[in-house]
Amino acid sequence: MDLQDVVQRRIDELAETELGLQVTAYKDGELVVDAVAGVPRDGLYFAASTGKGASATVANVLADRGVLDYDAPIAEIWPEFGARGKDHATLRHVLTHSVGLPALPPDATRASLADKNALAAYFADAEPWWEPGTKLTYHAETFGVLVGEIVRRATGRTISAVLKEILTPLGIENDVYFALPPDQAHRLVPLVEPEGTEETFAMLAEMFSRTIPAAVQPRAAVLNRPDVLAVEDPSCGILNAYGIATLYAGLIGPVNGVQLVRPESVPVITGPALVAPDELLGNPATMALGYPVGRFGSSAEESPASFGMPGMGGSVAWADTRSGVAFALTRTLFDPTGSGSALEIGNLVAKALC
Repeated sequence: MDLQDVVQRRIDELAETELGLQVTAYKDGELVVDAVAGVPRDGLYFAASTGKGASATVANVLADRGVLDYDAPIAEIWPEFGARGKDHATLRHVLTHSVGLPALPPDATRASLADKNALAAYFADAEPWWEPGTKLTYHAETFGVLVGEIVRRATGRTISAVLKEILTPLGIENDVYFALPPDQAHRLVPLVEPEGTEETFAMLAEMFSRTIPAAVQPRAAVLNRPDVLAVEDPSCGILNAYGIATLYAGLIGPVNGVQLVRPESVPVITGPALVAPDELLGNPATMALGYPVGRFGSSAEESPASFGMPGMGGSVAWADTRSGVAFALTRTLFDPTGSGSALEIGNLVAKALC
């Protein structure tokens, strides 16, 4: 039985409780797993922070093309940003979650994320929690705001427009979004929260209370609304497993002759750029340029050639530069208590291919 059949059989079983899953895997640019259960292959999920892999990739592609510079002060393209001790803050600091701006405005809502000028003014005037580059904490919602504004300042275009341009040569321009287009709303797969998770949602809300206002905390009832997802949020993604796995595959190597960056840039982008404890969450962190190092469910020490981003609720995407594997899983069950299927199926694929 080949890997496609093994994965398909297992997700058919998992779908009895998880309702719907999509799984995609590449090996050296070749599609080796393309499996779905309970949902359309081209269905789109709100995949939370799994979308950060796409925003990081936009920044890295622009850096590879010379449009952005990892170590130039952000204030060179966004002069107002240099206020309050941020004059030496760089794109590298943003990508490694060390810029010191992890908190949204306290009155932020999902609707207010649409006002890019107001957000830019807020962060330009914000005082960092520490000298940029000296400490680290996960910038759960501000990562995308900052990357998006840097891209807008450098290109004069929205990060969504640049993303589409990058995705088009790979044929996945309709499979990964930061904002759900109205004409694609029919493809949205509604998320379902399992019973008995209210305490976990409350715990997570408290954990991130200093950085994410209650109105922006992710809950399925809100995130199933196309009008809410129409607001661009580059800290999250609306995507399918095929799209985000193809993006990772095209980052680490060619897919149908298309590679997103020069081969010599891959180790620069995906290798350790900062190792530090997370000041807010307390866990040790090893960051590449926009992605944690280590396969999901593993550590940076155990899988140093892997990098990627999981999303709250159970989606995940990662790639491994040593084996040439790229993997993604998305699912209907929006479960904050764990990501068992992402870990199980990811490990199954890694054992077979890595």
